[in-house]
Formats: sequence, structure tokens, C-alpha cells
Amino acid sequence: QARAGIISTVEVLKVMEAFVNEPNYTVWSDLSCNLGILSTLLSHTDFHEEIQVFVKDVFSPIGERLGWDPKPGEGHLDALLRGLVLGKLGKAGHKATLDEARRRFKDHVEGKHILSADLRSPVYGTVLKHGDSSTLDTMLKLHKQADMQEEKNRIERVLGAISQPELIQKVLTFALSEEVRPQDTVSVIGGVAGGSKQGRKAAWKFIRDNWEELYNRYQGGFLISRLIKV
Repeated sequence: QARAGIISTVEVLKVMEAFVNEPNYTVWSDLSCNLGILSTLLSHTDFHEEIQVFVKDVFSPIGERLGWDPKPGEGHLDALLRGLVLGKLGKAGHKATLDEARRRFKDHVEGKHILSADLRSPVYGTVLKHGDSSTLDTMLKLHKQADMQEEKNRIERVLGAISQPELIQKVLTFALSEEVRPQDTVSVIGGVAGGSKQGRKAAWKFIRDNWEELYNRYQGGFLISRLIKV
């Protein structure tokens, strides 16, 4: 109804606040998706910072309850929920989450304590979102060293979280390099487009500037339509 302009988005936010004690992964996944759409729309307004505060307020209680480490007897949905919640808090700039993500990322890179698979995407995305050129270089190094394609894809999907304009360009250039399989280039560009307002503009310009190469690469296939959609 809010999307159709029938009721105010404020009403939606009030309903979302009522789910603060919700334990179910599927519900949080839906809340996260809808808040993501709102956040994207609000990135073009003066309310961008306010929606980040709202995300932190809604997600921090469940984040504190779940913690960073698996508890005895929890199911796979709890692991999925932990990744979802920590990723959301990290992206929104929740300080405790960001500090812990940086600490665990450092241990992971140094080989002291390897991150579990379900925590890698949220940690990678968090440190990149609030990182600098050395963070990006470290991530590209991890990509080069990864022996499993699954890990390479995981890194490719989060590279777009970086927010400085010159680093966004570096990620876009990397997308067309030989380091990335042609079928995975779209994931990298899509990640940039979904990462930030600056990323969306840069990705759209990049697609237009490299249209001939991209079109020749994918012809009329589904990847070209997916690229335009993102």
C-alpha cells in the first residue's frame, strides 16, 4: 500500500518496529529486503542517515541476542539469520559490529582464525563499506589466492560495497579483467550498482562507456538484461 502511495511509509516503519523481538529468519529476510528498497530510494534524499539509524535500532537487539558465534543446538536458519543481521548492521555502520568485523577480518587475513563460510560475506561487505584502498587491495589479493570458485564469487559480489569514487572505478575495471570469469562480470557490476548512490551512477556510466564490449560478450542473452536491470 505504501508503494502504491495509499498509505504513508511512516506506517510501514512503525509496523517494522513491532518485529524487534521476532526470532524467525524468513521474517527478518523480508524486513531486510524491504528496508533495502527503502534505503535505496532514500539514498537520493536528506533522509539517508536517518534510515541507517532506523536499521541499527531495529536490527541491533536481534544482533546482540545471536552474537557472532554459533550456539549449541542451533539450526542452519540461525546461522543464516546471523549472517543477514550482522551484514545489515555492518552496512549501516553499527560501531560494535564494524569493530568486531574488522578484528575478525584481520585474523582471517593473517591466518590466525579463518572465518566460517556464513560470516564471510557480511564481514567482507562491512570492512569494504567502511574501508579504504588497502582494504580493497587485501580483498583483491584474497580473490587471487582463493582456490575455490565459490569464494571468488563471494568476494566478487561484495566488492561494490566500497564507497570512494576512485575505488569504485577500480572495482569496475576489475570486473572486465581476466581475473573475473565473463559470466561473473555482471555480479561485480551489479554489486557496485547496489552498493551506493555513487556506485549506481558510476556503474551506469561504465555500462554505457563499455556497451560495445559488454553487448558483444553477452549478445542477446539473459545476462545483458540482468545487467540493465541492476
